[in-house]
Amino acid sequence: MTTTHEAQKAETPEDIARLFVQFANAGDADAVAGLYEENAVMAFPPGSLTAGRTAIRDVISQMLAAAPTFTVEEALPTVISGDLAMTSTKPSDGTGGRTQVARRQPDGSWLRVLDRPEL
Repeated sequence: MTTTHEAQKAETPEDIARLFVQFANAGDADAVAGLYEENAVMAFPPGSLTAGRTAIRDVISQMLAAAPTFTVEEALPTVISGDLAMTSTKPSDGTGGRTQVARRQPDGSWLRVLDRPEL
């Protein structure tokens, strides 16, 4: 069964951050993980690497269990080269910077490949 969240795709690289916040605030770890490619790597928890959509989903699920509230942060200019894009935001919690690499999918949507949510 496809949920409303799973049906929503990032039409631009910048959409991923907005959808992440929307899905995370809804407590939907599956939808958040769906924003990542199958073999994506996330540098989280701090000092660790989490590899693969399933492992990312597990980490996100643990994080969402604490019921945090996320806000869409100010986006910095996106850099695009072909089917790759580097996005970044100014974190509202003062943790440094957040950067991600996304790849355009065959259907034109975008998914994260690399994610460094905290520096």
